[in-house]
Amino acid sequence: MDYNKLALELHEKYKGKITTSLRDQEELDRDKLSSYYSPGVGAVSQAIAENPADLPKYTWTNNLVGVISDGSAILGLGDLGPKAAMPVMEGKALLFKHFANVDAVPVVLDVHEPEEIIATIKAIAPSFGAINLEDIAAPKCFEIEEHLKAELDIPVFHDDQHGTAVVVLAGLINAAKLTGRNLADCKFVVIGAGAAGTAIIKLLHLYGARNIVAVDSRGIVGSSRTDLNAEKTALLEYIDASQAGSIEDAITDADVFIGVSRAGLLTPELVQKMAEHPIIFALANPVPEIMPDVARQAGAAVVATGRSDFPNQVNNSLAFPGIFRGALDNGVKKITDQHKLAAAEALAGLVENPTADEIIPSPFDERVPSTVAAVIQ
Repeated sequence: MDYNKLALELHEKYKGKITTSLRDQEELDRDKLSSYYSPGVGAVSQAIAENPADLPKYTWTNNLVGVISDGSAILGLGDLGPKAAMPVMEGKALLFKHFANVDAVPVVLDVHEPEEIIATIKAIAPSFGAINLEDIAAPKCFEIEEHLKAELDIPVFHDDQHGTAVVVLAGLINAAKLTGRNLADCKFVVIGAGAAGTAIIKLLHLYGARNIVAVDSRGIVGSSRTDLNAEKTALLEYIDASQAGSIEDAITDADVFIGVSRAGLLTPELVQKMAEHPIIFALANPVPEIMPDVARQAGAAVVATGRSDFPNQVNNSLAFPGIFRGALDNGVKKITDQHKLAAAEALAGLVENPTADEIIPSPFDERVPSTVAAVIQ
């Protein structure tokens, strides 16, 4: 199937993917018109003015997420700008609605400095019940999320970071069971120290992993490096900062490879330097760091990718719909690290008998959104 061709055809046919509909599907008579709009609606505005916490009681903000991007890191395509981000943001809104019945509105911003993005989102935040940040480049995505989490009274979640990390951890929990490992004792190599890689490392550390080696385009991230930016310097707290060298040095005797980098980076020869029966999460899209059949031939016991045409797809739609469903339903104001751990464990628990081809539930497993939502309390 040529998905590029089909995508263009479907988007042109339907002029996008989402629309709005009325919650009250009954006939709009004169009394309702006078209540939903003038003069009656003034009483609702007055009630909210007197008690702003009643906004979700009277408006769709009780079920509404703003999906917001500046288009600076679209998929694996890079900085294509806000207009090019819109199809992806619409897609995110589609997934919110389909999987968890959460209304979502895509918002693309033609501002790009962190302080501009923060100010803009703060200005429009009263329109939403929660904010999903999407496709914002590192390192500015870290600053933007942290400021918004501190300054807004609604949930803020950068899915490229945390949704990815949650699903990766869920898959690793089951991959470890399958290969007889304890994740706390494993050596991890994470290739790519951007948004997703940083979040994965921090969640693994929170789960108990201590032997984590991070690698970027210049080699192992360690304390001997003099070229680290502020975010990578802060990352030293969560990794084995004493390490130095190349990817070959990092991967020797590693139990787990996690790639959020680029196609073809992991060779069979590198896999053979790893520990026996290694676990490989090759998550570069659309082409992974190593193809699953090649990884298995080189000795991998479990392989996951970001693609739907191979087993074990690390798909963020396993996490974010349920996380936001739970946050909106339960009045959660901040999505915490403990929420992320709970979501990962809940997802892992849905696979009762893990196999090499099934360590993560399918996005189409109807239990997923409600199971994840239940732990976001």
